Amino acid sequence: MRPDPDLIGLLGGCRVVVVAGAGGVGKTTLSAAIALGLAARGARVAVVTIDPARRLATALGIPQLGDEPHPVDPERIRGAGVAMAGTLDALHLDPRATFDRLIAREAPDAAARDRILRNRIYHHLAGAVAGAQEFMAVERLHELVDAGDYDVVVLDTPPARNALDFLDAPERMTRFVEGRGLRLLLGPRAGAGRAGWRAMQVGGHIVMSAVSRLTGTQLLTDISEFLQSFDGMYQGFSQRASAVGSLLASDSTRFVIVTGPRAEPAREAALLWQRLRDEHYPVGALVVNRVHDVPGGDGLPPDGLAALLREAGAADPEGLADRAAEALAAARARAAADRHAVRAVASALGNPPMAIVPALDDDPVEVAGLARVMRELEGTHDATGQRGP
Repeated sequence: MRPDPDLIGLLGGCRVVVVAGAGGVGKTTLSAAIALGLAARGARVAVVTIDPARRLATALGIPQLGDEPHPVDPERIRGAGVAMAGTLDALHLDPRATFDRLIAREAPDAAARDRILRNRIYHHLAGAVAGAQEFMAVERLHELVDAGDYDVVVLDTPPARNALDFLDAPERMTRFVEGRGLRLLLGPRAGAGRAGWRAMQVGGHIVMSAVSRLTGTQLLTDISEFLQSFDGMYQGFSQRASAVGSLLASDSTRFVIVTGPRAEPAREAALLWQRLRDEHYPVGALVVNRVHDVPGGDGLPPDGLAALLREAGAADPEGLADRAAEALAAARARAAADRHAVRAVASALGNPPMAIVPALDDDPVEVAGLARVMRELEGTHDATGQRGP
């Protein structure tokens, strides 16, 4: 595997950086560190996080991270030894607020917009549709790119059972809003929905009465009003989903795939990488996070260590030396396993550009920790995971 270039430099000039991977591999931390590195080099950067714990706000010194961009104080960053030549804004994805803006933009008029936004069917659907959070993440990304206020937007993708769910979100949302099943179930005015609605009324009010007993007449009214208001917006939603897909596939976008040195996240990373390649998405680099370094020390045998401990006055020097030797051996075995995993995933992906971030003693939830991760992304590593010259 060839030495990796500076990953932050590799992403310079991109308008969009999408940080993707399995859940729990540290995407939020890596997204913040990438955004910090790009801002340090002079770019106007926004980072969008989907971190449910909102740790990014704490790390960046923002009391409450919300849906609107919030500037990060450059003095706080300088306190960690990083001078920002550019600017950094952060925001937390609010899928519902993003969905509301999408409705407002695509509604044929203000009255239709208001009917949908106050409709309780919409309130349930906005958060319950499969892929809605993933789609709203890239929709928010599209909004920020369209606004033109930033040189680059870094997107921390939502946690998901499968990292591939993120790529499927635009198509799934399109199928939802155009789907015959939705219209048949809900819509008196949505094409096939007319037949479904008429079928419910066949035989006097028998079917309608049964449904009313189960759901309540008001719910049926809400369903009817929702689809009547939503009718005519299907094409707009489909076009927006297509535009979102085009943004993800554009030459100005780069995907950074994050994994850890364990079998399951590495397997998902390999599947995601191959899917991106097969469908011609622009893959930028691989980051292997939380890789354990080989412990230092001279490997002093237990009897020699016990003698030193005895001279120092330690209680039970032999037992303490044996436990220390066992811990050192376990740490070295873990580091060796991590290095083997790094080589394996690199080989499986054809030795792509790769950054390795070591396992830290504490989660990097302060700016100093993010700065350290940023510097690791700027380093050079070889196929064994050791830092190069």
